[in-house]
Amino acid sequence: MTSTLLSFGHGFSAQALTPLLLPEGWRVIGTTRSADKMAGLRETGIEVLRFPGDDLRPALEMASHVLISAGPDAGGDPVLALMRQAFVDCAPNLKWVGYLSTTGVYGDHDGGWVDETTPLAPSTRRGRWRQEAEAAWQSIPGLPLHIFRLAGIYGPGRGPFAKVRKGTARRIIKPGQVFSRIHVDDIAQVLRASIAQPNPGAIYNLCDDDPAPPQDVIAYAAELLGVPVPPPIDFDKAEMTPMARSFYAESKRVRNDRIKDELGVELKYPDYRHGLRALLALEKARTK
Repeated sequence: MTSTLLSFGHGFSAQALTPLLLPEGWRVIGTTRSADKMAGLRETGIEVLRFPGDDLRPALEMASHVLISAGPDAGGDPVLALMRQAFVDCAPNLKWVGYLSTTGVYGDHDGGWVDETTPLAPSTRRGRWRQEAEAAWQSIPGLPLHIFRLAGIYGPGRGPFAKVRKGTARRIIKPGQVFSRIHVDDIAQVLRASIAQPNPGAIYNLCDDDPAPPQDVIAYAAELLGVPVPPPIDFDKAEMTPMARSFYAESKRVRNDRIKDELGVELKYPDYRHGLRALLALEKARTK
């Protein structure tokens, strides 16, 4: 019997999962808010629906697996706002549901380590929205829910090279500041491993092995490109948007032992150095 994945908010991470499933005979149905994106998504080999807009209940009723990438806002989770009862009704027929959350739910730990058992204490508005959305999904009875808390995502087309080349990258220095990261291909392989080994109720941190200061990543990207490393800028003196400044409100190191111990995942890109080298090699291959 063909397995069917219904992917709400079929964006960067979900699109990286698609090539792992389609060769195995999966049917993948993805949603987007934008009518302009529908044709491009169809070219990847999936079926596309518009959400909000199209009636997704028939797709949910035939799905064996569901991935939710759509993020919440002040009004709550956008999928549950329109389809909570449908998920309640369909829960017994689903084999696996994945919800992509964020490590922002842990809040600030002053550079200390957190894992999946760390109490949630988000310090930003977006983090609180994610905490509430996690709880809302967990409240659906019988739903085979798996929560994936993602660190900062990078991958093809989403990395520091463009800004470094343009000379707009900034090395903002805030003493003690570290971020965890995850390459999109590693997100995809974790999701695939979880689908193969369902464990309803499980929560997984998705990050690499090397939490690092953001200025180090910019410096390494510049070195790879053979251009001057941008000068350091003191955080207190840097001109930043409120959104950009909010990313520096939290500093923590995120543990990823569970994806290795429970799912047997071996990261393709265990740190940003491996990841950036691979991205640059991919860029060069595509321009040949």
